[in-house]
Amino acid sequence: MEISKFKLVEKELVSSFQFPEGEILKNESDRKFLKSELDRAISLGNIEHSKVKIFFADDNGEKVVDTTIWAITDHAILLKKNVVIPIRRIIKLEI
Repeated sequence: MEISKFKLVEKELVSSFQFPEGEILKNESDRKFLKSELDRAISLGNIEHSKVKIFFADDNGEKVVDTTIWAITDHAILLKKNVVIPIRRIIKLEI
């Protein structure tokens, strides 16, 4: 995966993006690893207010946002101002 092809976006814009239904990560082990990274990111965000880079794909391509994850549900992550990114569309995190 080439990091340079991801478009850096502001978190406030994410709420206007459309997310397709399909899983972006096809491999089950990749999805399990992402889940463990999400758990780690939420802990760091709550304790140290650390930002993470979230690499994801919407219906217009691959993007990255640098922000703090405020909460995680079974199906999505919640950022500041109720901005939501579906977990099924997250490619990776950089913590």
